[in-house]
Amino acid sequence: MTNGPEILLDFAPELGVFVPHERRGGPTAAVTDGVSTLGHVVESIGVPLTEVGALVVDGREVAVGHIPAAGETVTVRAVARPQDVPGAPLRFLLDVHLGTLARRLRLLGVDAAYESTDIGDPALATRSAAERRVLLSRDRGLLRRRELWAGAYVYSDRPDDQLRDVLGRFAPALRPWTRCGACNGTLRAATKDEVADRLEGGTRGTYDVFAQCGSCERVFWRGAHHDRLEEIVERALAEFGAAGAGVTARTTAGS
Repeated sequence: MTNGPEILLDFAPELGVFVPHERRGGPTAAVTDGVSTLGHVVESIGVPLTEVGALVVDGREVAVGHIPAAGETVTVRAVARPQDVPGAPLRFLLDVHLGTLARRLRLLGVDAAYESTDIGDPALATRSAAERRVLLSRDRGLLRRRELWAGAYVYSDRPDDQLRDVLGRFAPALRPWTRCGACNGTLRAATKDEVADRLEGGTRGTYDVFAQCGSCERVFWRGAHHDRLEEIVERALAEFGAAGAGVTARTTAGS
């Protein structure tokens, strides 16, 4: 930025991952150009606005479109937890790098669309807006795109921590075992006769409880990985609670 009004910026400790080391731990000076918005100033330092809960100038909250004036002290707060997302029922869109997180959210019954191939930042942001989905990503640049409807930075690269972060931040309703881990469709209870033509002989002889996806028609049962999936579900329910369950709750693990 060219020389203009000088302001003081004070970032919440939770935002330290985004700002240079010298801007952590207290107010630091920043020179603005006199025309850029406060939101632009914050983003230029490295903080996506998806992670900002409020901008407080000299004790009063202002909008991201506020034009900073010389001598102002700006407190940049972290986003609230749980975060309220207005509008459509809470739904997510995950980028290509978050496949494990997407499958775990689906396991818990959370609507989580996922792009298994890299369709590009513009397409992801456009889909977020078109379908009113919260875009989850570890790409800071993607979260700064203007066409984005809503987004959130995923702070960890460990799936366990990623899941806890998303559940704690957004508090989605949990309805385990009601979504297809493959396509995000809705599961329904199915009899063995209904899905017999999709089962191998060993499965037909071993299992009696099944569910089927209404979208991709994939069949699920308590397979070899059930115990591990059950542990993920129980841990999430113990910490974040549930909002009810569908007809397939606790009957399918998927194979």
